[in-house]
Amino acid sequence: MLVFEVVIALLLGGAALAAVARRVGAPYPALVALAGAALAMVPGVPTLVLDPELALALFVAPVLVDAAFDSSQRDLRANWRPIASLALGAVALTVVVVAAVARLLVPDMPWAVAIALGAIVAPPDAAAATTVLKALRPPHRLLTILEGESLFNDASALLIYRLAVGAAMAGALSAASVVPTLLVVTVGSVVLALALSRVTLWLTARIDDVSTAVVLQFCSTFLVWILAERLHLSGIITMVVYAMAASRRAAELVPARIRVPAWAVWEVAVFVLNVLAFVLVGFQLRSIAARATGATGAEYALVAVAATAAAIAARIAWVTLAAGVGRFRRRHDAPGGRPAGVGLGTREAAVVGWCGMRGTVTLAAALALPTAFPYRDLILTTAFGVTLGTLVAQGLTLRPLMLRLRLEDDGAVEREVRLARVETLRAGLAAAHAAPDAESASLVRHRYALQLRRVERETTDGDGAALDDAVVRSATGAQRERLVALRADGTIGDAAFQRVEEELDWAEMDWARYLRAGGPEDGRA
Repeated sequence: MLVFEVVIALLLGGAALAAVARRVGAPYPALVALAGAALAMVPGVPTLVLDPELALALFVAPVLVDAAFDSSQRDLRANWRPIASLALGAVALTVVVVAAVARLLVPDMPWAVAIALGAIVAPPDAAAATTVLKALRPPHRLLTILEGESLFNDASALLIYRLAVGAAMAGALSAASVVPTLLVVTVGSVVLALALSRVTLWLTARIDDVSTAVVLQFCSTFLVWILAERLHLSGIITMVVYAMAASRRAAELVPARIRVPAWAVWEVAVFVLNVLAFVLVGFQLRSIAARATGATGAEYALVAVAATAAAIAARIAWVTLAAGVGRFRRRHDAPGGRPAGVGLGTREAAVVGWCGMRGTVTLAAALALPTAFPYRDLILTTAFGVTLGTLVAQGLTLRPLMLRLRLEDDGAVEREVRLARVETLRAGLAAAHAAPDAESASLVRHRYALQLRRVERETTDGDGAALDDAVVRSATGAQRERLVALRADGTIGDAAFQRVEEELDWAEMDWARYLRAGGPEDGRA
């Protein structure tokens, strides 16, 4: 019961910290990480050890599905070179550098253990960076590269992690078996993901109940991960391909009445999992701190600080070198010596290099180590230290860096949004004109015509939009006042009140969406 009470209190604290982070323009994981570190110092906090086999499935699977489902496959293909460079090259360099630093500081540490440590702290988490960046509206391509890297660097880092952990526990690893194993794992994961995505979509299309559909989404996420692990495939690759394949048909098969609440549920679930990851590490750090006293504690702190510096430096070095080589090649390959295509400039490279904050995957991978794994306490402490250090040092300084570099949105997404709105409204209006003449058809045609005229203007009339908003607020406000009065005088009961209130809520959001068509909305409002 005490553990449950502490977790509930920390979830409330995490929500409060997220609100503070939004107000100050900082990534909320940075503040949650500080709270997790403080948790280890609080007297009387209970010790809680998570089953290692549960850590990756619980924390990584839903987060990956959420990110992969929303990713743009077109944009990923267009930017595959920088994404692959970061997901493979930057991760490999970080693994090597961190492993070498760990071996230098702890000479008795086997190379397999050191490489496992490097793989744990290698993959950055784009969520912390994009939380800050989206509010500052940088070029869309910058967000695409960071989010795409975050999808695939987890796969590359955790493949290295699995091999290193297996070698450390078994005592040896045959180099001749690595390449065939990786090939089988990669191909098998892709095939399994494509097959399971079809099964899930088939089931989803036959469910009309919101609660059942959302439960199915979560259960299928964990079942896909468990099945991949049981078949000794890559859970990471399977989840990414599964979500990306499902997202292509979900828009056609999932109705809006299920999709809207599902978005809200997933957003809350990912937030809760991020908070719980830091909380659980905080629980375990307390027991580690009790065991690691004196020289051992100093060694743990030294390795954590050194690994943090090594991880930051390795990423900056790789991004700077790769961006420089890319610019050099484009200047010499393009006619007239002018750059061909769009590459990472100096300012963009500076931001990408600094967006190396670690997050849930690093913590989950550390928690997933077997309890008998060599140097487990040191690795867990280092993983939390790198996560905390990067979130604080880089996360809290990212906003000032962006403001200083003055990287601005290129408007590419807004242009595509405006085009999509015009084309979809024209299609809707054409369908409404083809419908039999009736009062409802006339109302639909009028509504679509109003939306289309507003979008086709391509310029925003601020006064007109404000007037429309005022009309909507006045009308819905009068409806709500009358509804409350009907309940207050006993004319209607609470059941009727709640149903009509829900209808008014949806109607208000619906009116606001189409009256503001052409504004900077993301489609989820």
